[in-house]
Amino acid sequence: MRSFLSWKQRVKALKRETYAIYLACRHPRVPWYAKFLAIVVVGYALSPIDLIPDFIPVLGYLDDLILVPLGIMLVIRLIPADILAECRQKSEANAEQATRAGKVAAAVIVLIWILTAALIVRLVIRAVRKP
Repeated sequence: MRSFLSWKQRVKALKRETYAIYLACRHPRVPWYAKFLAIVVVGYALSPIDLIPDFIPVLGYLDDLILVPLGIMLVIRLIPADILAECRQKSEANAEQATRAGKVAAAVIVLIWILTAALIVRLVIRAVRKP
């Protein structure tokens, strides 16, 4: 039971860090390359679509257990420490807003995936119809 609580605390910490990184993306003093990588990491963390589908035993969850924390660690190193501390404080204070922002981000990511799939289908249909 103790290890389960430990995992639960780690998941909460990971969610707080993800929201803090999201807030850092919007900060004007964060370098553009850190913002870009932060958007990619937060988008992947919130995306319902993974590189390796979760239904594949063991491998399906490895990308979530390895890629997301590694991406967060890399982004944290790119963001200036004072800005990150400020964003972490805001993340703690705005826990309910983080849930709302997560839902909006997830909706945007799903929309991007749908538009990408539609574009691919359109290109395939166009390629098949040409003689």
